Amino acid sequence: MATVPAPAPAGRPITVVGIGADGWPGLADTARQALREAEVVIGGPRQLGLLPAEATAERVRWPSPLRPAVAGLLAAHEGRRICVLASGDPMFFGIGRTLAETVGADRLRVLPHPSSVSHACARLGWPLDATEVVSLVGRPLDSLTLALHPGRRLLVLSADAGTPAAVAALLTARGFGASRLRVLEQLGGPAERQLDGAADDWQHPPGDPLNLIAVDCAGDGVRTSVVPGLPDSRYESDGQLTKRHVRAATLATLAPAPGELLWDVGGGSGSIAVEWLRAHRDCRAVSIERDPVRAGRIARNAAALGVPGLRVVTGPAPAALDGLPVPDAVFIGGGLTVPGLLEACWAALPPGGRLVANTVTLESEALLTEWYRRWGGELLRLAVAHAVPVGGFTGWRQAMPVTQWSAVKPSGLPDTPAAAPPAPPSTPAPPSRPARPAGPTQPPHQPPAV
Repeated sequence: MATVPAPAPAGRPITVVGIGADGWPGLADTARQALREAEVVIGGPRQLGLLPAEATAERVRWPSPLRPAVAGLLAAHEGRRICVLASGDPMFFGIGRTLAETVGADRLRVLPHPSSVSHACARLGWPLDATEVVSLVGRPLDSLTLALHPGRRLLVLSADAGTPAAVAALLTARGFGASRLRVLEQLGGPAERQLDGAADDWQHPPGDPLNLIAVDCAGDGVRTSVVPGLPDSRYESDGQLTKRHVRAATLATLAPAPGELLWDVGGGSGSIAVEWLRAHRDCRAVSIERDPVRAGRIARNAAALGVPGLRVVTGPAPAALDGLPVPDAVFIGGGLTVPGLLEACWAALPPGGRLVANTVTLESEALLTEWYRRWGGELLRLAVAHAVPVGGFTGWRQAMPVTQWSAVKPSGLPDTPAAAPPAPPSTPAPPSRPARPAGPTQPPHQPPAV
């Protein structure tokens, strides 16, 4: 489940000042006074370089990587009047979030400046509330793919001077080469500049690293739905793929919500984890796949469909589950008969967590039936048939039916998988299952992903 770090003990307030490309002249009097009174100012080289001599505080640069160093750097200056400089609005893709998570929001005094996004919308005449913003600062380029739809307007926060050319190449590769790009540099400052061109004919050399890209999406790129159930053809697969209609039903049962974490056990082609992540940018997922070739395929599918943040763990479950963060939901698409797998997944869930398991084999169906009798939930069978030519006529071709068990973990249960749950009082106790014969811990032939 999504967690919020506990705030550090209360101390002297930390002032966070947003500053734009217009530098000191663009700051409000309140922000200037805070910087004059500060004993230490922390920021990046560019922001610190915008301060005049009258700001006499000690100037400290953020180290790289930044986030792990924040707590220690602030502690080193504890007891002094600290100002932190940030670009534009510190709480919009800025250092403000990290500071709030590190020391607690109550210790922060934030003095924002207009963000680059506000400046850009003002220049372009775009309504800010109807414009999607994608940050590529510290994020993979492929994450932009999720936002690509014909007719959409996007503002892309660049990582550096090379980002515009990289964005143009990605748009072209995804079938959106006709998109218009406008690169807005040094917004709000004396060196403000705008470059214009089509993605598939982008010829501008790298310019200022402080830039933002406005994208008018256009082209013949593949239309990608925002709801689960993408066509099977969108996935690279060796056949281990939860098919489209079953996938849509499975995601509906898993019920992703912002910030939640999914374990996709027996990832196959990764389609369940990929479409969980596509449900919301704050969703998180781990795909566990024992086959290294399939694990690589899962990562490629995630990148191609705009969710390169999918974490892929290569190894056999349940051993590969050790050390993973606590999930909000678990999907098991393969390996149900592996000893201890279902128990380990159930034990990992917190109260209120959801488990969904699909199978096409009688052996796994028997196991799910037993768990249904123990825990309740919902046991159903999904059957899909497609119309196909039959000579000069048309008939139905039935796909293998999929048995699905889903349940929400109740509270007050033991956390160890070895603890066998009793049957509910209103239900007769199920007969004991015969012991499985000794053999390998992983079946030699895995049933199809479902």
